[in-house]
Amino acid sequence: MQRPHQVVVLVLDGALPLDVGIPAEVFHPESGFPYEVSACGVTAGTVPSHGGFGYAVPRGLDALADADTIIVPGYAPAGRPIPVEVCEALRSAASRGVRVASICYGAFALADAGLLDGLRATTHWDAAEKLAERHPQITVEPNVLFVDEGSILTSAGAAAGLDLCLHIVRRDLGVSAANEIARGLVTAPYRTGGQAQYLPKTNSAGTGETLAATREWAMTRLDQQLTIAGLAAHARMSPRTFLRRFAEETGTTPVQWILRVRVDTARELLESTRLSVDRIAHQVGLGTGSNLRLHFRRLLDVSPSEYRATFSGRS
Repeated sequence: MQRPHQVVVLVLDGALPLDVGIPAEVFHPESGFPYEVSACGVTAGTVPSHGGFGYAVPRGLDALADADTIIVPGYAPAGRPIPVEVCEALRSAASRGVRVASICYGAFALADAGLLDGLRATTHWDAAEKLAERHPQITVEPNVLFVDEGSILTSAGAAAGLDLCLHIVRRDLGVSAANEIARGLVTAPYRTGGQAQYLPKTNSAGTGETLAATREWAMTRLDQQLTIAGLAAHARMSPRTFLRRFAEETGTTPVQWILRVRVDTARELLESTRLSVDRIAHQVGLGTGSNLRLHFRRLLDVSPSEYRATFSGRS
């Protein structure tokens, strides 16, 4: 029997309770998927958290030696120096090929360990400027929910950790598995917006989920031609206003968003059906199998048949 994937949550002083709880829920073995999740601290014992809680962790940094994935939750205050031995342990784990991820302010721990040098990264929007100033070698992306740089991943503030953890499940086990876990947590399996929609603005008209209904409408018509004019008309806006508002809410363009939704829908059909690649391409609005293969290779670096061979029947 294959050994479960070991997820170790590194709880540092001042840890944010929501950030700690998210990976504990997503990777809990009761989900039925091959994960085991545990927590550790700098040393075994009780770790004080932000808000007056405390975490009883059974192991210290030695637990990282058993990890396949390490997740560093946020801690307050943002950017507080962390112990040298934490930096050393994170560097050692990364050098062994362990996947390392952060939630919220946890990006500062990865940055202090040098793991983000030369990479893109994100953190809570209110600390993005501080991260960029302190570590100019990092390309800080303040408007996204998470950044995937392969073996190093970072997420934006608080609930964006859920988006990150579900993304990790999608990478490991496929779309259907992530959707099943999301249903159990009563959350959206894939939020299309970035944290730009949550930044303070002097004009609040551009914030929130004004276009959520239009996005839902589009998702039920992927097999049809979707134009900017048609989407704008559904939203009852001019095309110019629609494009601006769409970018504010999602951090991307309608064309890019629709393409990603079509590819993700194709992924789920490859996992859960035996439809041909050509049929799936038509059903999700990508026209031909060759077009679907092109976008799969560009976005996922695999072919549809390779993806199906890996993920079919896992849900």
